[in-house]
Amino acid sequence: MAGLTVTVVMCAYNELARTRACLDSLRATTTPFSLVLMDNGSTDGTPNAIRSASYPFPIDYVRSETNEPVIATLNQGWRRARSDAICFLHNDTEMPDPAWLAKLTTALGSPGVGLAGLYGAKRVRKTGTLSSRTIVHSLLPTPTVKAPWEEVAFVDSVCMTVRRETLEQVGGLDESYGFYHGLDRELSFRIRSQGLRCVVVQTEFIHHGGATRTRDFKSAPKRERTDLSARASAMKRFATKWRSSLPADVRPPRERLLSWLQSRVARN
Repeated sequence: MAGLTVTVVMCAYNELARTRACLDSLRATTTPFSLVLMDNGSTDGTPNAIRSASYPFPIDYVRSETNEPVIATLNQGWRRARSDAICFLHNDTEMPDPAWLAKLTTALGSPGVGLAGLYGAKRVRKTGTLSSRTIVHSLLPTPTVKAPWEEVAFVDSVCMTVRRETLEQVGGLDESYGFYHGLDRELSFRIRSQGLRCVVVQTEFIHHGGATRTRDFKSAPKRERTDLSARASAMKRFATKWRSSLPADVRPPRERLLSWLQSRVARN
């Protein structure tokens, strides 16, 4: 979309090496952007490293003394921006394609598109879970989404690009979900309820698999149990709230029928 200004909004909590790798991968990005980096109380040297580093894009670095809920932190982040579009991006990603942001904003400029990302699913079950056969993504080494993009019912929070105007219309990210889980499903369905489409764009990227959130699970199993409970609670909340819209399937009838036949054959 010509003339579209973009702000990348990112939340970090320790894991400096991941954050640094992500920011370094953004150096070659062809589309101009600014970055709002929300630091949720990092104690691993992140503050000094970011403040002393030099990047070819402006950084608004904001540090909290405590590890605040991610959803609330991201809301604070995008509201600091003054751009036409917001790109929420996980700090454990890397973008080897310099045109990654251009491809996302081009998709966002397509008629009727309200949310563009890099990972999603075409079908969401009545329970809120994803139909694995309908997941499409741009993950290396084997992206599955067809170029230039495909419509989905849900866009994962690993990367979500949305017009600021649309984000304001739907009330931003829903903080009632708690710390983290549920924000992407809720945003996807709020945007779809406005008559807009969600799409997954083909532009290869690397994701290190939620390392920031899960890094202490092996040494602190109680934290993992708490996280699983929070995820289940968010799923239940989402499924209850959107029960009249679930299941949701954006595939054309022919594709749905073919998938059903393939699943029947697989069972026999």
